[in-house]
Formats: sequence, C-alpha cells, structure tokens
Amino acid sequence: MHLLFLWFCYCHLCCRGVEDLIKINNVTFTYRGEGEKGIENINLEIIKGECILLCGRSGCGKTTLTRLINGLVPHFYDGKQEGYVKVEGMKISDIPMYQISEKVGSVFQSPRTQCFNVDTDSEIAFGIENLSYSLEKLQENIEKTKKDLQVENLLGRSIFELSGGEKQKIAFASIYAMCPDIYILDEPSSNLDVDAIERLRKTLFFLKQQKKTIIIAEHRLYFLKDLADRIIYMDQSKIKGTYTTKKFLSFPVSFRENMGLRTMDLYSVKPTQRKIVKAPKALEIQNLTLWYKKQRVMSDISFKAAGGEVIGIIGHNGAGKSTFSRALCGLHKGCEGTFLWQGKEMNSRQRLKLSYMVMQDVNYQLFAESVERECCFGIKNPDKELAAETMKELGIYEYKNHHPNTLSGGQKQRLAVAVSMICKKEILIFDEPTSGLDFDSMVQVSKLISKISQMGKIIFIVTHDYEFISLICNRVIHFDKGTIKDDFAVNEENIRKLQEFFIVS
Repeated sequence: MHLLFLWFCYCHLCCRGVEDLIKINNVTFTYRGEGEKGIENINLEIIKGECILLCGRSGCGKTTLTRLINGLVPHFYDGKQEGYVKVEGMKISDIPMYQISEKVGSVFQSPRTQCFNVDTDSEIAFGIENLSYSLEKLQENIEKTKKDLQVENLLGRSIFELSGGEKQKIAFASIYAMCPDIYILDEPSSNLDVDAIERLRKTLFFLKQQKKTIIIAEHRLYFLKDLADRIIYMDQSKIKGTYTTKKFLSFPVSFRENMGLRTMDLYSVKPTQRKIVKAPKALEIQNLTLWYKKQRVMSDISFKAAGGEVIGIIGHNGAGKSTFSRALCGLHKGCEGTFLWQGKEMNSRQRLKLSYMVMQDVNYQLFAESVERECCFGIKNPDKELAAETMKELGIYEYKNHHPNTLSGGQKQRLAVAVSMICKKEILIFDEPTSGLDFDSMVQVSKLISKISQMGKIIFIVTHDYEFISLICNRVIHFDKGTIKDDFAVNEENIRKLQEFFIVS
C-alpha cells in the first residue's frame, strides 16, 4: 500500500497548503535520450490565487512546464536541467516527492494513467485514505466532492466501464477530495462533453473564489476566456508572449490562427460549405441493439451511409458513441441487428477487415519502436512513399525515428490518424481525433480526412469538438438516451441544431 501511495503521489501530487509564489528561474530542460529540449530558458512567476492558461502548438513545452512545477521533472522524468523551480520558497529538485505532493495536485491529459482502483468510490477515496484522514474527515470530503462536482451518477461503478470523459471526471474528483491549493490541469477538457466542460468551468470558478492557484495547459480556449488572469503563449519550447485575457481577445482571428491557437468564441465558428454526397449508399445498419454485460445500452439504430460521407457522431458522455464505434468495426460482441456492405450482410470478422478505428486513447494502439515503423505496422505490403507523404502532411515526419511514447499527446493522435490513411480500409472511425490537437494540427487532420473521403471512404467521427465538426463533417448523427435522436446535414440551415448541442448559453 505504501508503494501504491508513492506512485499515487507522482500522479495525483496533491494536497494541503501553499503560500505565495511559484518561481521558475532560467530553466532549460532536455529529456534524456532525446535531442530536443523540453523547454528552454523559461522565467515565470505565479502568485497565489492566479489562474494561468498555458497555450501553444502541440509539443511546444506546455506539459513539460507543468511537470517542472509538480515535481515529475526531475524526480520522475530524467534529463538535464539548468536553472531552478521553487514552490513556496522550496526548490523542487532538492525536496522529495512526498513533500511536493502536499502542495500540488495534478489532473493529467490521459485519465487512465492516474487510476489505482477498480471502482469509482475507492478511486475518489484512495488519496485521502493514504493520508491517514479520520473516517469522519474522509466521509466529509467525499460527500463535499460528490456535491460540488455532481458525480453521484458515477459512484458505485467499475472504472473499466466508464467512458474517457467519465474517467476524467473521477480523476478530477480524486484530486478535489484532497483539497490541494495548487491545481495543475493538462488538457482537462479533451474528453469531456459540453455539459461536463461547463461543470468544469464552474468548478474552476469555485476554486478561484477559494483563492486556489490554477495552471491549465489547454488547446480548447473558449471556456477559459473569463477565467484566466494571464495567458502564456509558448512556441518551440519557449515563452513567446504573456497577455491579459482582454488583450488576447483583441487579437484578430487570423493572428490567433497563425499562432496555432483555437477559437475563443464558438459563436464565431460557422460550418464549412461542403459538397453534397450523391453516391449510392454502401453501408446500411438495420435495427441495431447493443448490450454491455447483459445491459442494453443502445437500440433501434438504423441508417445508411455513402462513400465519401464524413459523419459526425455526437452525444453526451456515456451515450454509447464509443460502444457503437467498436460494434461497427467488429470489436464489440454484444450486438443484435444487421450490418450490410454493398447489399451483403457482414459478420464481425468481415467488418474488422473492412474498417479501421483510431481509438480515443491512442496509447492502446501504438506498438512499434519508431514513428516510421508505426505507420506501416501490421500492414501487408505498405506503401512507404504514402507513409512518408502522410507523415509530412501531419507534421510528424521530423519525428520518424522517435519512439511513439516520446511524442506529445497531440503528436500521438496525428500518428494514429496517419495510420488510418496508410491502411487503405473502406470504413474509418475516429474516436475523439482532435483530443490534444492545436489549431494547425486540427486543420492538418481535417485536410487528411477530406482527402480520404474523396477516395470514396466512409468516415465516422465521434467527437465533442464543435470546431472540428464545423470544419470537416457533412452530416451529423446525434445519439441520445440509447437511440438516434437526430440525423441531419451540416450546413447553414442546421447550424442552430449544432449550436444548441455544443454551446452553453
């Protein structure tokens, strides 16, 4: 149990009491085994109660900067460091992790990396149990967490049954229960639906009112525009600009996009006009019902799709979107109904040969020792020229000799998308493909998907990303309460339907 808690300190890095200042002084850090710097010549001071937004392109150094504050650099991630980082006057490199963990709490981009139990109740309680809180205090903190974060519907459930967004909520709840004074959040909205993002925003407001210090590394910026006290822009491992929110909002859209940053106002995003697909319907699904451990999760799912369509699959966390995706490509066994391709019925094995899925957590599908090998892994007679061209299109060619696990979250996402192009399957499913992607990467992925669709492929995109749907999809299927609630074209006429789902007034 003590060893478990030591690892928990690495991942949760939480708890009580922080004073005035975080100070980063002339820090340069290079990860061991990599030729590139994580960050270079960083100077930054953060006062108690500030909310700091770290933004910039994927791989710019945001995550490394957060690791310097919570002690994962240098205590967990090895490398060469110059300069120093102090939290409450203490130099991070000189104090043990357990002392740092008493001051800083972190929520990581991938929630599965910080789960230590098989059920949600134990996961929320794990940290405070290991801090030897009294039973009365433990119960008090858990009740407060349930109430403040509204996670009652996730209690008493298996961690393995949760969606990515639901796991993210539990990860945050496990931190919140321990009452840290410094919160570090790395892409906290990446797997959340619109309602969960709004709850996160309100929770962050609540933390600000308590004078908590909050550092958020994010690509989705819109929900933080009235939260951030300072916006710190990073590029190529350096801090290139520090702005007030008012100053940042005054930048023209083109200026922000040239910085590789997402929108600050969803209402300004309009659907891209796309050609109407007139091809015959190649895929048909009839009366599909999906079960998970004898519990019905979806029913009465019927629709047709044509080659060249890019179909957005939307719905709240837990609506069954990922389960549907796995069923479509033959990975989910609990199915009743009919799948037809070119008028012929397909079993699960045939669907598996016909389709390819980019998972929500791409770490599950990265196997090779280099980015270049990953692009061709498991593909018979791979097209090496196509692999190189695709890597260049997605901005990862320069990392072709790197191990996939050394890439940033956004770079891993682009690598998985690259494989989808190279494998030449007929049906492609992307589960949250823009998780961890900056504006440039989102546009690169959209261009690649558009290119694939022009080859006559059928593409499904499971997403909570309004910007991406507006950019690439020509059709949306809305899942709600276990069935299809709506099925409509993405155009100016239906923009209100999209805004009603994605934008909280």
